Amino acid sequence: QVQLVESGGGLVQAGGSLRLSCAASGRTFSSYDMGWFRQAPGKEREFVAAINWSGRSTDYIDSVKGRFTISRDNAKNTMYLQMNRLKPEDTAVYYCAAGFRSFRSMVDIERYDYWGQGTQVTVSS
Repeated sequence: QVQLVESGGGLVQAGGSLRLSCAASGRTFSSYDMGWFRQAPGKEREFVAAINWSGRSTDYIDSVKGRFTISRDNAKNTMYLQMNRLKPEDTAVYYCAAGFRSFRSMVDIERYDYWGQGTQVTVSS
């Protein structure tokens, strides 16, 4: 069992930055691939970024490449999402997710077994 708690969301002007954190419980954090997803009002939850269990492999949705950076610290059981040059279209509830390491694509929402409660990110124009 893994429990996830996001933090770091808030209100920021376009062009600004935020850093999201996802703290995980348990002693097996390093066994899990981790992902960030987001859901805007009236839209489906979408993949944003993911990082594999070792931190050596990452993936991003095209719209955030070059602006967002995902990372993890296995010693601290924490994953991060550094978001720079934020745009109004980045406004959403951001969720972190954990899936036991496998060869399945990290983009696939179905492969994640555990989810946090979400943190709101609002970017004003």
